[in-house]
Amino acid sequence: MTTRSPSEPGHQPEHGPHPEHGPHPDPALGAIMSERRQLINLAYRLLGSLAEAEDAVQETYTRWYAMSREQRDAIGSPGAWLMKVAGRICLDVLRSARARRESYVGEWIPEPLPDRAEWAAGRPGDGGGHPADPADRVTLDESVDMAFLVVLESMTPAERVAFILHDVFRYPFAEVAAIVGRTPAACRQLAASARRRIGAAPAPVARPTARAGVIRDFKQAWEAKDIAALVALLDPAATMTADGGGLAGAALRPVVGGERIARYVVEMAGRAPAPGLTLLERSVNGSPGLVAQYGGATVTVAAFAVAEDRITHIWVVRNPEKLRPWSV
Repeated sequence: MTTRSPSEPGHQPEHGPHPEHGPHPDPALGAIMSERRQLINLAYRLLGSLAEAEDAVQETYTRWYAMSREQRDAIGSPGAWLMKVAGRICLDVLRSARARRESYVGEWIPEPLPDRAEWAAGRPGDGGGHPADPADRVTLDESVDMAFLVVLESMTPAERVAFILHDVFRYPFAEVAAIVGRTPAACRQLAASARRRIGAAPAPVARPTARAGVIRDFKQAWEAKDIAALVALLDPAATMTADGGGLAGAALRPVVGGERIARYVVEMAGRAPAPGLTLLERSVNGSPGLVAQYGGATVTVAAFAVAEDRITHIWVVRNPEKLRPWSV
């Protein structure tokens, strides 16, 4: 993985640190705030949660403005300082998250993100000129593909931080070491270990258009409750992982096997309140996926891995706290 996450400076946050008011505003405010999108991109990839990413970035800016003007003026590269602090905050969050997720109800799946255009289309009447949508802040590329984020979850906090900073954001190991608190050589080993985990994970090989076609067929078979058609679209060894967080109905353990998954999703469809329920084709973390809406509210987001025209993995997010970016 060698793609650097692009940044688009100039995005002003709706909610964020309060700049200094009064007759002497901070002249570096514009440059400081332009780093916010890059920080959100980093924090989401490190934490797999937009809410936690935004909290980490907020804390980063809080620490910046907790310093005196003289202390801030002495920092040669504010952007580098912000990234360093955000990286350390995320590392601390990852370490504490490992313990918290042990008590999480069922399986934990990273928070899915909508495509920018689809999110904008879902916010009619927003004439305030404030693009608050997460898709405007998080650049959707292969480093936020759901399958990729799930592999990141298998890494140690230090591996994840070293890998994302070096391989995705192209930070030299000397700078990574200052964030992780280890030597550059140790960080190089951490990134190498992370790459081995990435290499060991099955990668989706279907082209986006082919994946979209398979998922469209899956949607139609699901709506028709056609078990045979679903089985034909699923790899015999496919896995479905669901995340309800104890707040919505979901399988507590992965469902393994194409036929078992087909029967399970048909049973789910049979229990769903048909009137008012809509199944939509949507981009999930930059890849083709499905979204279920009931009464205008998103209740389920499904991401897929496809290989050789067959679905190999389905990630189903039903935890309403993780679906807030999808709410209309």
